[in-house]
Amino acid sequence: MEAQAVAKDWWLYRGAGPGEERRTRLEAGTPPPWRDFTGVPDPAYGPPGCSGEAWERTRRRGEGYVPDEAEKDVVNTALHLRRPLLITGKPGVGKSTLAYSIATDLALGPVLHWPITSRTVLRDGLYLYDAIGRLQEAGLEQVRAPGARTAEAPAAVPSIARYLRLGPLGTALLPQRRPRVLLVDEIDKSDIDLPGDLLTVFEDGGFTIPELARLAKEEPTVAIGTDDDPDAGVAVTQGRVQCRHFPVVILTSNGERDFPPAFLRRCVRLHLDAPGPEKLARIVRGRLGVDITGEDAAEYQDLVRSFLERAEDGDLATDQLLNAIQLRLAGAWSAPADRDRFLATVMQHLTGPTA
Repeated sequence: MEAQAVAKDWWLYRGAGPGEERRTRLEAGTPPPWRDFTGVPDPAYGPPGCSGEAWERTRRRGEGYVPDEAEKDVVNTALHLRRPLLITGKPGVGKSTLAYSIATDLALGPVLHWPITSRTVLRDGLYLYDAIGRLQEAGLEQVRAPGARTAEAPAAVPSIARYLRLGPLGTALLPQRRPRVLLVDEIDKSDIDLPGDLLTVFEDGGFTIPELARLAKEEPTVAIGTDDDPDAGVAVTQGRVQCRHFPVVILTSNGERDFPPAFLRRCVRLHLDAPGPEKLARIVRGRLGVDITGEDAAEYQDLVRSFLERAEDGDLATDQLLNAIQLRLAGAWSAPADRDRFLATVMQHLTGPTA
């Protein structure tokens, strides 16, 4: 078995479970001068903590992740430098799960998830504005009170606050005492412009909502919803959202495209290889509570060998091995004559000629 790495004093993330002392160090840590931001938290706003359904989803996904020493080194480098972490690797190696592991290990609350497609633009992550809904509501108000509008008293326009909501990136950039974890999933699927558009936001640690900036004289502070809660009512002043503590930004990529050097320069990069037999055994123990290294675990060891052999002909995801072991624990597919069909059913290739 692979020896467990000794925790290093400078590590904040260890992948071993919630650590209040390490989270306190993260909150109180001195950032590099060029990553020191000045946002002022809204005292009336409380971000979601470590309770509730959203947190349970994050915790369940993050608890069983098994990081290597090299992974911990790179993750902690990004935490100390307050830089985005760009994780590359084949599908199924645990890139997205690492974000949940960081949130769970440091008790940073539910992960904010921003899935990327070819149609995604920067504003989708920053905020949503239902301009059509606001116009329709204004029209309905005029219908309800047709005689109310005069030259001296024009019809009231509904407050913009009801039609604005921060997206996952915008919510992560709110000024808060501790950082939120933001997962920007599969950024390699984005339009060619999105990585470049993100640079300014990552460098500034904030952004302006033009619709609120135009109203700043009449309404300097507007309370709007967040990605977590449309009714959160967090105060945005002068249309500007400015972080206090740069969020823990995790960007994942399956390697379907290259990124511009300017974007790469601003990220800390981590490549995840497919796990070998020793790490797979630790993952199975962490996820399923089953030790597959003993003499009485030959059946599970055979599944690991079959998984690794089949992975030579096309990509497989680690959770496919977990599915196979879970089925055997339940007594399913136990007949020796069913072995080949069992493997073909639960370990279908994700890439390659047989995918």
